[in-house]
Amino acid sequence: MMQITDLQKEQKITPLLRLGFRPFFLSGAIFSVVAIVLWLLMYKGTINLLPLGGGYWWHIHEMVFGFGCAIIVGFLLTAVQNWTGTRGAQGTVLLMLFLLWLAGRIVVLFPDLLGAELTTIIDLSFLPAVAFVLGKPIIAIKQYRNLFFVPLLLLFTIANSEMHLAIYKPDTFTITYAAYAGVMLVTFLMSVMAGRVVPMFTANGTQTPKATPLPWLDKVTNGCLGIAMMYLLLQPVVGFSATFFGILLIVAGIFQTMRLRWRPWITLGVPLLWSIHVSIKFIAYGLIVLGLSYLIAEIPSNHIWHLLTVGGMGGLILAMISRVSLGHTGRPLSPPKAMTLAYICITLAALIRALGPWILPEKTMIFIDISATFWLLAFGIFAVTYAPMLMSPRKDGRPG
Repeated sequence: MMQITDLQKEQKITPLLRLGFRPFFLSGAIFSVVAIVLWLLMYKGTINLLPLGGGYWWHIHEMVFGFGCAIIVGFLLTAVQNWTGTRGAQGTVLLMLFLLWLAGRIVVLFPDLLGAELTTIIDLSFLPAVAFVLGKPIIAIKQYRNLFFVPLLLLFTIANSEMHLAIYKPDTFTITYAAYAGVMLVTFLMSVMAGRVVPMFTANGTQTPKATPLPWLDKVTNGCLGIAMMYLLLQPVVGFSATFFGILLIVAGIFQTMRLRWRPWITLGVPLLWSIHVSIKFIAYGLIVLGLSYLIAEIPSNHIWHLLTVGGMGGLILAMISRVSLGHTGRPLSPPKAMTLAYICITLAALIRALGPWILPEKTMIFIDISATFWLLAFGIFAVTYAPMLMSPRKDGRPG
């Protein structure tokens, strides 16, 4: 039985700091909007910001390790109480973690405040701090199955470290490989979590039988992604073969497509579900097309990666945070109607950003502008409609 904090004691904590999903989902969504706007302005030369590593480095780093990791941390700090039966981080501890994340965003954007080296230290300290807070209750009750997420956070730290090392030692470390390692880590984590929850979500949301688990399929699917991720992390040591990497991604994508057995077609009347399944298809088909791009020169890899980052990562994050926020604030699993538009916007953002510059490369800037606008709409809608929920107590009066 979960040992719930006394309700009177919890009521003294501002609602935004009562559970990890609250500050990190809201701030992550808002930050993604700010980061995309700043990136567009830097990309066009409208503003003259000089973030750590330059504009290109900053854009990739902040979307993966700033935005993506904020959402991941929000999920994990919330889920840990379900795994362990003890309260997740809240109050002062949660505030300290959030401020550490926020400090990283500020100093990376304005590195002259503290200097490059101290900026790097602050940015790299966030995920290990989260790993410590996350791992402590899991180890205490010996629930080692979920300890898996602690070393995963440390792998994110390694990928982040390689991105920083690419600034200081560019002869050894490469921005793109380190960044793509971070993207593959996010993709791997999304695939693992999807296997755990999507069949259950689909069955509950459509009142249909749950798809029969196929453990071997999950292991092979996630295993391929794990190999791809480690290959990129180890690139400074083992080098890089485009042919090997391309084939590996295609195989990973084929196994992902086999998850059609989760019957996505039965979710078409439920936006909270079809949005999840569409994102999974972006991962599956995105991996296949991305793999082909490493084998066929005419397919532009740098644009196709956005099938994973915008359609897979952005889409699944939007779908999951809109669902989790409802459940953990004591509300029915029925999102605001505007969220249907948000799900459509993120889908269009991915398709336009990845495929537009491939089909009409001379119009690339226009496609980037349109895609960014759809991203801003998608996460702007979430921030506006969900901020009141995330900043107020649970509807049912329970802690959390």
